Amino acid sequence: MHDSILHILNTTKTRVQNFADIHTEEMQPQFQKRDFIAAVAALRADGRVPVIAEIKPASPGKSFREIPPAAAAELAWEMEEAGAVAISVLTEPGVFRGSLENLKEVRKTVCLPVLRKDFIIDRRQLEETGSDLILLIAGILGPELDNFVDIALEKGFEPLVEVHNKEELEIALETDTKLIGINNRNFETLNIDLATTEVLAPLIREYDLDHGTSHIILSESGMSSPADVRRVMEAGADAVLIGSALMESDSVLEKTKEFVQSFCWRE
Repeated sequence: MHDSILHILNTTKTRVQNFADIHTEEMQPQFQKRDFIAAVAALRADGRVPVIAEIKPASPGKSFREIPPAAAAELAWEMEEAGAVAISVLTEPGVFRGSLENLKEVRKTVCLPVLRKDFIIDRRQLEETGSDLILLIAGILGPELDNFVDIALEKGFEPLVEVHNKEELEIALETDTKLIGINNRNFETLNIDLATTEVLAPLIREYDLDHGTSHIILSESGMSSPADVRRVMEAGADAVLIGSALMESDSVLEKTKEFVQSFCWRE
């Protein structure tokens, strides 16, 4: 695993160790989960690309923009106006400079499903705040993944399980998740290759045919143009998660719209 990822995991462990014990009466109030799977189906039926648009202040080695809660809410509104299917909010405070406050403000502002994107390693992180979807990374959770998926489902989250290779995919397919995200970024080198989606998406389709299951496939990382989106969609992705390309654009509204309109479904 790359040094940058190990650093994030170490700082996350420190953050979790500083948590006070969270008691039942202190848990975040439950709310009605917004249906991401239905939203994906609706956009596809309308001939548009289901884009999860990401609010991402920074990434390893790169800073995009300062995003306090009010700015996060404004960006989320633009993404919703542009036709995004959901909003992803980084909450890792160190390298990605995200925050739970951004997440809370975004969910108050938009009507779309909201994904919390962080490095979840402790069940107490699932008590911090509410979101409709939560990211669980197979390469980090390993044999604990199945347990974390079950806890997330019990708490009302829709777990998005992220995989990077065939071995992680096999673990993910043994869980009850309905959403599998294929991250095109290699955790060992941090290099991006869209061929990762081209290799793994057909394996998920084959598994579903053999087992009578149905998964929503997301392609994550490395899409900077409509051509990139078309490539992963042709490979079998149902939706895409795009962050850096939006944060680097002059108009988040127009750039999101460009991606949403970049692929015509042929079904």
